[in-house]
Amino acid sequence: MTGSPRVAVVIAAGGTGRRMGGVRKQYLELLGEPVLARALRPFLSHPAVGWVVVALPPADAADPPAWLLELDGRVHVVAGGAERTDSVRAALAAVPAEAEIVLVHDAARPLVTRELVARAIDAAATGVAAVPVVPVADTIKEVDGAGRVVATLGRARLRQVQTPQAFPRALLVEAHRRALAEGFGATDDAALVERIGGTVVVVEGSLDNIKITGAHDLIVAEALLRARDG
Repeated sequence: MTGSPRVAVVIAAGGTGRRMGGVRKQYLELLGEPVLARALRPFLSHPAVGWVVVALPPADAADPPAWLLELDGRVHVVAGGAERTDSVRAALAAVPAEAEIVLVHDAARPLVTRELVARAIDAAATGVAAVPVVPVADTIKEVDGAGRVVATLGRARLRQVQTPQAFPRALLVEAHRRALAEGFGATDDAALVERIGGTVVVVEGSLDNIKITGAHDLIVAEALLRARDG
């Protein structure tokens, strides 16, 4: 790619809050602002980002929150699917063909920074997929179905993966096309690229880039935001 790449962002925000008793975490407030809004701002502040497609639960996509539509003219809303992969695929279908790079981000990660966004874009601009990672701090054990430890995994080569993940658009589209045709699902988009032989590299993530999955994470996220703004 020559010059500044044209970038689209896909936000997976189709969760229905099953793990939080039906509370949709993308709409919860962190210091007075919705989680989803905080997740969007670092992307909207990057000059290469021309499009942002947010996959919401179908009922919400039919009547999106006013604050979301008023946030920025680059933001578009589509109806997500039953699983995360379905939501990403639906949003990806709405990305214009002129986009050269697509970033995929989870709405439940509201502490992403513009610096991390830039690292992901720069890596994908070389023609490969890129995922932000942090080292694994805890000992990891493999356990069988009966609860017995099978193996202790060496941490030196293990990494915890975050979003945004960045891809050349054509590579991600093909990975999703083949996954759908072959009935393959995954918890992240990089796995779809890996299975078709695409190169995936890592970039430096951030320990602050936590994912909101429960009430405890909200407390931690607010503390991190206060420290960042203080």
